[in-house]
Amino acid sequence: MTLPQERSVAPGPDPALPFPPDILPVPDGDLICAAEAIFDAPRVFEDLARALDGVPLTEARSAVVPVLMAAQKHGRESIASGFALRPFDARPTVRAYAWLTDCIVTCALHLSMDVLHPNATPTQGERLALFAVGGYGRGEMAPQSDVDLLFLTPSKITGWAESVIETMLYILWDLRLKVGHSSRTIRDCIRLGAEDYTIRTALLEHRWLGGDADLAQELDRRLWDELFSRGAPDFIEAKLAERDSRHIKQGERYVVEPNVKEGKGGLRDLQTLYWIAKYVHRVQNVQELVGLRVFRAEEFQTFTKAENFLWAVRCHLHLITRRPADQLTFDMQVEVAARMGYTDKGGRRAVEHFMQDYFRHATGVGDLTRIFLTQLEAAHAKSAPLLERIFRRRPKVKPGYKEEHGRLAIVDDAEFLSDKMNLLRLFEEGLRTGMLIHPDAMRLVTANLHLIDEDMRTDREARRIFLDLLLKHGNPERALRRMNELGVLAAFIPEFAPVVAMMQFNMYHSYTVDEHTIQCIRVLSQIEHGDLTEELPVASRILKAGVNRRVLYVALMLHDIGKGRDEDHSILGAQIARKVAPRLGLNRVECDTVEWLVRYHLLMSDMAQKRDLSDPRTLRDFAKAVKTRKRLDLLTVLTVCDIRGVGPNTWNNWKAMLLRQLHRETARALEHGLEEVNRENRGAEARRALRDALTGWDAAALKRETGRHYAPYWQGLDTATQAVFAGLLRDLSDTEIAIDLAVDHDRDATRACFALADHPGIFSRLAGALALVGANVVDARTYTSKDGYATAVFWIQDGDGSPYEDERLPRLRDTIRKTLTGEIRPTEAIRSRDKIKKRERAFRVPTSITFDNEGSEIYTIIEVDTRDRPGLLFDLTRTLANANVYIASAVIATYGEQVVDTFYVKDMFGLKFHSGTKQKALEKKLREAISAGAERAVSGQ
Repeated sequence: MTLPQERSVAPGPDPALPFPPDILPVPDGDLICAAEAIFDAPRVFEDLARALDGVPLTEARSAVVPVLMAAQKHGRESIASGFALRPFDARPTVRAYAWLTDCIVTCALHLSMDVLHPNATPTQGERLALFAVGGYGRGEMAPQSDVDLLFLTPSKITGWAESVIETMLYILWDLRLKVGHSSRTIRDCIRLGAEDYTIRTALLEHRWLGGDADLAQELDRRLWDELFSRGAPDFIEAKLAERDSRHIKQGERYVVEPNVKEGKGGLRDLQTLYWIAKYVHRVQNVQELVGLRVFRAEEFQTFTKAENFLWAVRCHLHLITRRPADQLTFDMQVEVAARMGYTDKGGRRAVEHFMQDYFRHATGVGDLTRIFLTQLEAAHAKSAPLLERIFRRRPKVKPGYKEEHGRLAIVDDAEFLSDKMNLLRLFEEGLRTGMLIHPDAMRLVTANLHLIDEDMRTDREARRIFLDLLLKHGNPERALRRMNELGVLAAFIPEFAPVVAMMQFNMYHSYTVDEHTIQCIRVLSQIEHGDLTEELPVASRILKAGVNRRVLYVALMLHDIGKGRDEDHSILGAQIARKVAPRLGLNRVECDTVEWLVRYHLLMSDMAQKRDLSDPRTLRDFAKAVKTRKRLDLLTVLTVCDIRGVGPNTWNNWKAMLLRQLHRETARALEHGLEEVNRENRGAEARRALRDALTGWDAAALKRETGRHYAPYWQGLDTATQAVFAGLLRDLSDTEIAIDLAVDHDRDATRACFALADHPGIFSRLAGALALVGANVVDARTYTSKDGYATAVFWIQDGDGSPYEDERLPRLRDTIRKTLTGEIRPTEAIRSRDKIKKRERAFRVPTSITFDNEGSEIYTIIEVDTRDRPGLLFDLTRTLANANVYIASAVIATYGEQVVDTFYVKDMFGLKFHSGTKQKALEKKLREAISAGAERAVSGQ
């Protein structure tokens, strides 16, 4: 606590002026720029005296506020300029903001207490002391932090004290400061602090700013004697519970838009550590914990580096947004990275390098808080109930280990380190016993990572332990995550080090690359244990039937190891796998399979989501690529784990249905021959199935319906959808538009079927109508019947990726009908809806357009890979329609902000687009439409 004798004696104005120079506090440490550049006390005091000269007391507040406002503005600008020159120097920056606030607040206190409401002979009850509490009390402030104040009186507030407090608060509010304040007695502080841990924590960081020094000293003494000296276990428990609740609310440390203050591994975790340390050890700063042997010197360095980095990020966020923003959203990540001087290099954007540093520091915070808090939790743990102690089965540990407070600890450090294999065996023992590893054991491992050398990596026993961690103990996720956090994984597999904490700057991936890898392995383990049998029946069946688990686990471990370079990560990953897999003890055949799986780990996902699975060529090409049923099964399981490991909401019934269909059809082709998937065979089966479904139809009507469609129709739609179209087409006139909307539960989407007389541009107008109601198209097919009718089906989802609710279907149907009849012109109507959100504008998605004449027997496949936005599909289909391109089907695959729209098309004569000149001309038109639409979506015009 700052005491009166520590006041500044900086030179001030004429002593006759009403502002003594010793009212300002001394800066606590270095500031980002010179103190006089932040708050020029002599000048401010002179300006205040001049403003008050001859002014009646009733107008005094109005007179002084402009002076303090100007001083505050100048100080903030000076700090911001200094920080811009030294964008990583957060500690002197947050101290500078706190000191500037101190200067403003103490001036306001002096004006209120000594100038506007002077009390020459105060009674004992008219004493008043002012404190900074909370983060401000700690002397740490971001540019937009709140100013938390405590007004302390000996007993109930007197009229004089009330006037002083009210006047001071009005001055601070006029200065537009966000003030949190309370007026209490010492008794109030002790009573409320005992009842509320939030108040107790704020009081723990009280710092005297001005007023009665004796009262301040009394508060300090009594808080430690009557409040802080007891209840440490309860305080620790409350802080840990608060931390856990906050983590659940904010999400894991690896979420791609973290909260710098409240998120896991953020500033609040460091502050929690400090609060507990101060409460238990009565330290004034974290460095004192080194002397107390709570932290080692290198751990303290980790603390200070992480704290400085996180504070720097938070300050930049506040300066950019000019508000107390702590969420590191995508758009803010780009701006903060630029302010901190990060640049593009090594095939990765500046923002990705910045976020990798962020996540590394967040991991360091997690390590420190876990070590510190676990020690305290163990030291202050409550005794287990007697019955629990009697009946709880305590796991037996192997020699060299012991159980300490329910955690796996090491008996003798020197003996443990005498065999470097123990650095891996520790995690094996942790999985075997189901026990968490003791913090001291974790520290020992971290301090001795240099023992994991090339000899150890190629040692037979080391291979066995690592593979057993993956394969034999039931919960590989827990071991891998702890190994990753402690640096063991990157030390044992050095090729894994570059992807540790590597962020993928897109909206598709919810985790860093290393965490995504661990999530994938977690999913595989869950499938093996039968936890996902209902959700993933095919993958569960494959694993139950038996596959090479070593190949599958190692392939998942390595599938994204090539990310973050200039090269295609699948190709580079396969090259890395060729080196790593033999080192892990796999034989030549297994290594070949791992290499193939890593090289083609995106193949099945791309085929399922970007190609028309009803086209025989798609299935034949995929079957030729996988070659064997063994590889098909392995790739299927890997693909399922990869997609589910992307994020909590990535997997859905639509993707599940596509993968099941692709696996089923490919397995059939591999077993019975590729001729099984030709159009004639499948068309005959489809017509037979439709006849069975149309019960009650007479023979003539059945013959008419089964004879009116071309071959692609029979292969492209399931029987249920064909039955719907049969009903819509029956007795349909040339002027009618028949619409059927229904939930397709298998695909997790709403199926929208349309039947009407065929005319050019139908597909585009339907896409426009669906865009107007905010529908996301995930798949679409259109066919022309032999008698001149168009049958189009779209599978659509709402903004949440779900089927439309029944009550929304009438509006959907009405908008579509009005668009098709010309009452609504989608080109104009869609402008107001076709916008990209501000936080999503930071993403760069280069446009790629390819023409493929080999992937389909009768269509050219145009694949457009670009930035997603609400009106994109309409713009693309309108461009194709205006160029006289017939669209047979469209497959839409969305990956966050990126979308791949695949169109199966013919020209106006029913031919493929073989001419390079025609392809270039069409590509130019598509690019122009994309550019114009993107510009409109960003500008909002």
